[in-house]
Amino acid sequence: MEARMSNGSFGQQLRALRQSAGLTIEALSEASMVSGRAISDMERGRSRAPQERTLEALADALELGDADRAELVELARAERSDNRVGRPRLYELPRGLGDFVGRVPELELLLRRGREASGDGPAPVVVVHGQAGVGKTACAVRAAEQLREVFPAGQFYVDLRGTDAEPMAAAEALDRLLRALGVKPGAIAEEELERASQLRALLAERRCLLVLDNAADEAQVRPLLPGPGAGMAIVTSRRTLAGLETVSRIALAPLSPLESAELLREIVRDGSARAQAGEVDEVARLCGHLPLALRIAGTRLASRPGWTMKNLAERLSDEDRRLAQLSVGDVGVEAAFALSYAVLSSRAKTLFRRLAHVPSVDFAAPIAAVLTQMELFTTEDELDRLVELGLLQHEGADRYRFHDLIRLFATQRLRDEETAAARAAAEQAMTDWLLETATMAGRWFEPEAGEPPADGKGLVPIASLEEAHAWLQAERDSWLAALRLAAAAGRHKQVAGLGEAIYWFAGTMDHWSGHWEEVFALSRAAAARLPDRLGELRHLNYYAWAVLGVGRLEESAALAMEAYQLAESLGAVKEQAEAIWSAAEVWRVAGNLDQALWAYSRARELAGTAGAHITYLQSFVGAGLTLSSLGRVDEALREFRTVLREIDGRPVPPGMAQATRAAVQLGLARTLADAQRWQEAIDEATPALAASTEMGRVWYIGHLRLVLGRAHAALGAADEAREHLTAGIELLQDDVVTSSRTMDEAKAQLAALGD
Repeated sequence: MEARMSNGSFGQQLRALRQSAGLTIEALSEASMVSGRAISDMERGRSRAPQERTLEALADALELGDADRAELVELARAERSDNRVGRPRLYELPRGLGDFVGRVPELELLLRRGREASGDGPAPVVVVHGQAGVGKTACAVRAAEQLREVFPAGQFYVDLRGTDAEPMAAAEALDRLLRALGVKPGAIAEEELERASQLRALLAERRCLLVLDNAADEAQVRPLLPGPGAGMAIVTSRRTLAGLETVSRIALAPLSPLESAELLREIVRDGSARAQAGEVDEVARLCGHLPLALRIAGTRLASRPGWTMKNLAERLSDEDRRLAQLSVGDVGVEAAFALSYAVLSSRAKTLFRRLAHVPSVDFAAPIAAVLTQMELFTTEDELDRLVELGLLQHEGADRYRFHDLIRLFATQRLRDEETAAARAAAEQAMTDWLLETATMAGRWFEPEAGEPPADGKGLVPIASLEEAHAWLQAERDSWLAALRLAAAAGRHKQVAGLGEAIYWFAGTMDHWSGHWEEVFALSRAAAARLPDRLGELRHLNYYAWAVLGVGRLEESAALAMEAYQLAESLGAVKEQAEAIWSAAEVWRVAGNLDQALWAYSRARELAGTAGAHITYLQSFVGAGLTLSSLGRVDEALREFRTVLREIDGRPVPPGMAQATRAAVQLGLARTLADAQRWQEAIDEATPALAASTEMGRVWYIGHLRLVLGRAHAALGAADEAREHLTAGIELLQDDVVTSSRTMDEAKAQLAALGD
């Protein structure tokens, strides 16, 4: 028999076919050997559509022709598929969050794009992307709830299962959407392209919203997007889906600290009674401000009345157990990260794991290439893939960083998936490369070294002083960590070699004084274990300089004199000059001015004999500063001007000559200001400020600002004085070498200027 189909569900069609055949339920049961109760439940929609064997028995009993049989089979298959995945995936939005927090600008953009949908052009499409656990679905659902009245023809949600081993095929998603929009199964095209065309045609006529959640890639999403019309699509994905054209993108970041604390308090309703000041902030920090982690942590606390926020913070503080603590029921941060990790290639997995070795917060591609022994360009491509999946974050144009919790996940993967020998080899390669590159870069600053060879394994182009400075500053946390590792491993030659090469660079980084103490303490200890006594002497001098930089004057002077006596015993005249000059610097800062003058004179004599040109010039600078402090203005000015005459006639590297001129100009300006020769002080300080700014010498800039502030104030230029004094005080407020008297006087002068 043949019957015309007119009903949408399997049960309704089965009833129509039975009645058309003139059969009762009992008669169909007897003919098909299927129970009457089962047939009744099928027709009323109380049970799922039957499997193939039962369906065949019913079709045979009804004596269906080929067309009716095929359509009934298709209806049964469609309903079994719906039941398997759950209809809410298709027809209803997931349950929204009553304690949703933050995302104000992101929601504003989504709502604005929804309200702009007019039907005159392409329907707006917004991709919400970000790392696992950042709250993409929650944001999309929140926007959809607020856009309900804007799209009265319906809101359709599909979980594309993009992080599954087998994401939903585009053809299957199209089939579900078309059926949700009322297209009968028999009318749905077989080919994916035709289904996509059907969907666009329907969406062009209806003002509805699609939420395409958890997309795998562009190929999966592209056929599902509306064409021209008044609808809208919101796509969420861990990837940026950069291949989709003419779409808006919203990159979700972790919440701000304030939003994180607010979310925790919303979840833990009685949290205020169980949290002291700062404890909520600490839990939020340990959760990396990631919404999924915050929600799990808050839920754990809310479900344990005996816990306090402090108990939770203590459990999360253990890095080895933190990811395990951030799991509740069938939800966990580690499991969310693991889904992204699972789709990586073997090469990308190795890179991701080994990046856990990087000791700094952020890093560039060369260090990743060293860890994996991959070509640099290949490494950059793989890093970008990790960014695309939300496993890494861009930090500026060419640097990367982990989210705190993802770093812990990478560390765990490294520990679980690589042998101890492989981990040690990767860390050793990274440490060696960092120290070799830092040593190479540091040599650019040595006064008598000349241009160093452009080696460094070819990964970092260091072909100028500027490139050397940029690399050393950008990677300072990494090479310092590598120095610590090498020192702990007893690689004394390597540690001392870096200290030797980095000393002159250290003088350009005034604000890093606390770290220089550590650097040269390590290099001094390493040099003492090597047979080179002159090397030991040099590192003793370096350490004396570093200790002076942190304000330990007595210790610095004692170290300098120890170096002086050792140099004298070794007959090392150049090192004697450097040591006694270091002692003079300390005594000058400490106010032992007569002793300082003697030491500068002795340093000048020794440096002249040894041909130590830089120490020779610096002795004049130091003597000038000392004479200025004694009020011997003309003598001080004579010392400074001697340096300016001598500097061009001695083989001093350009960078050192520039730094020495800046020091002399500061000395001249301060001496003239102390003598109340205000305009002359301004004339000296102004070009000195420009030179120091060009070099990035914070200490010089701060003191030149104070000189200019004093001079302008004395000349009645209150606005200029206020600007310079404010800037100088700000730059020098944490400097341990600048005397408290200098700072107090500057603050008093600024206060006297009023508002």
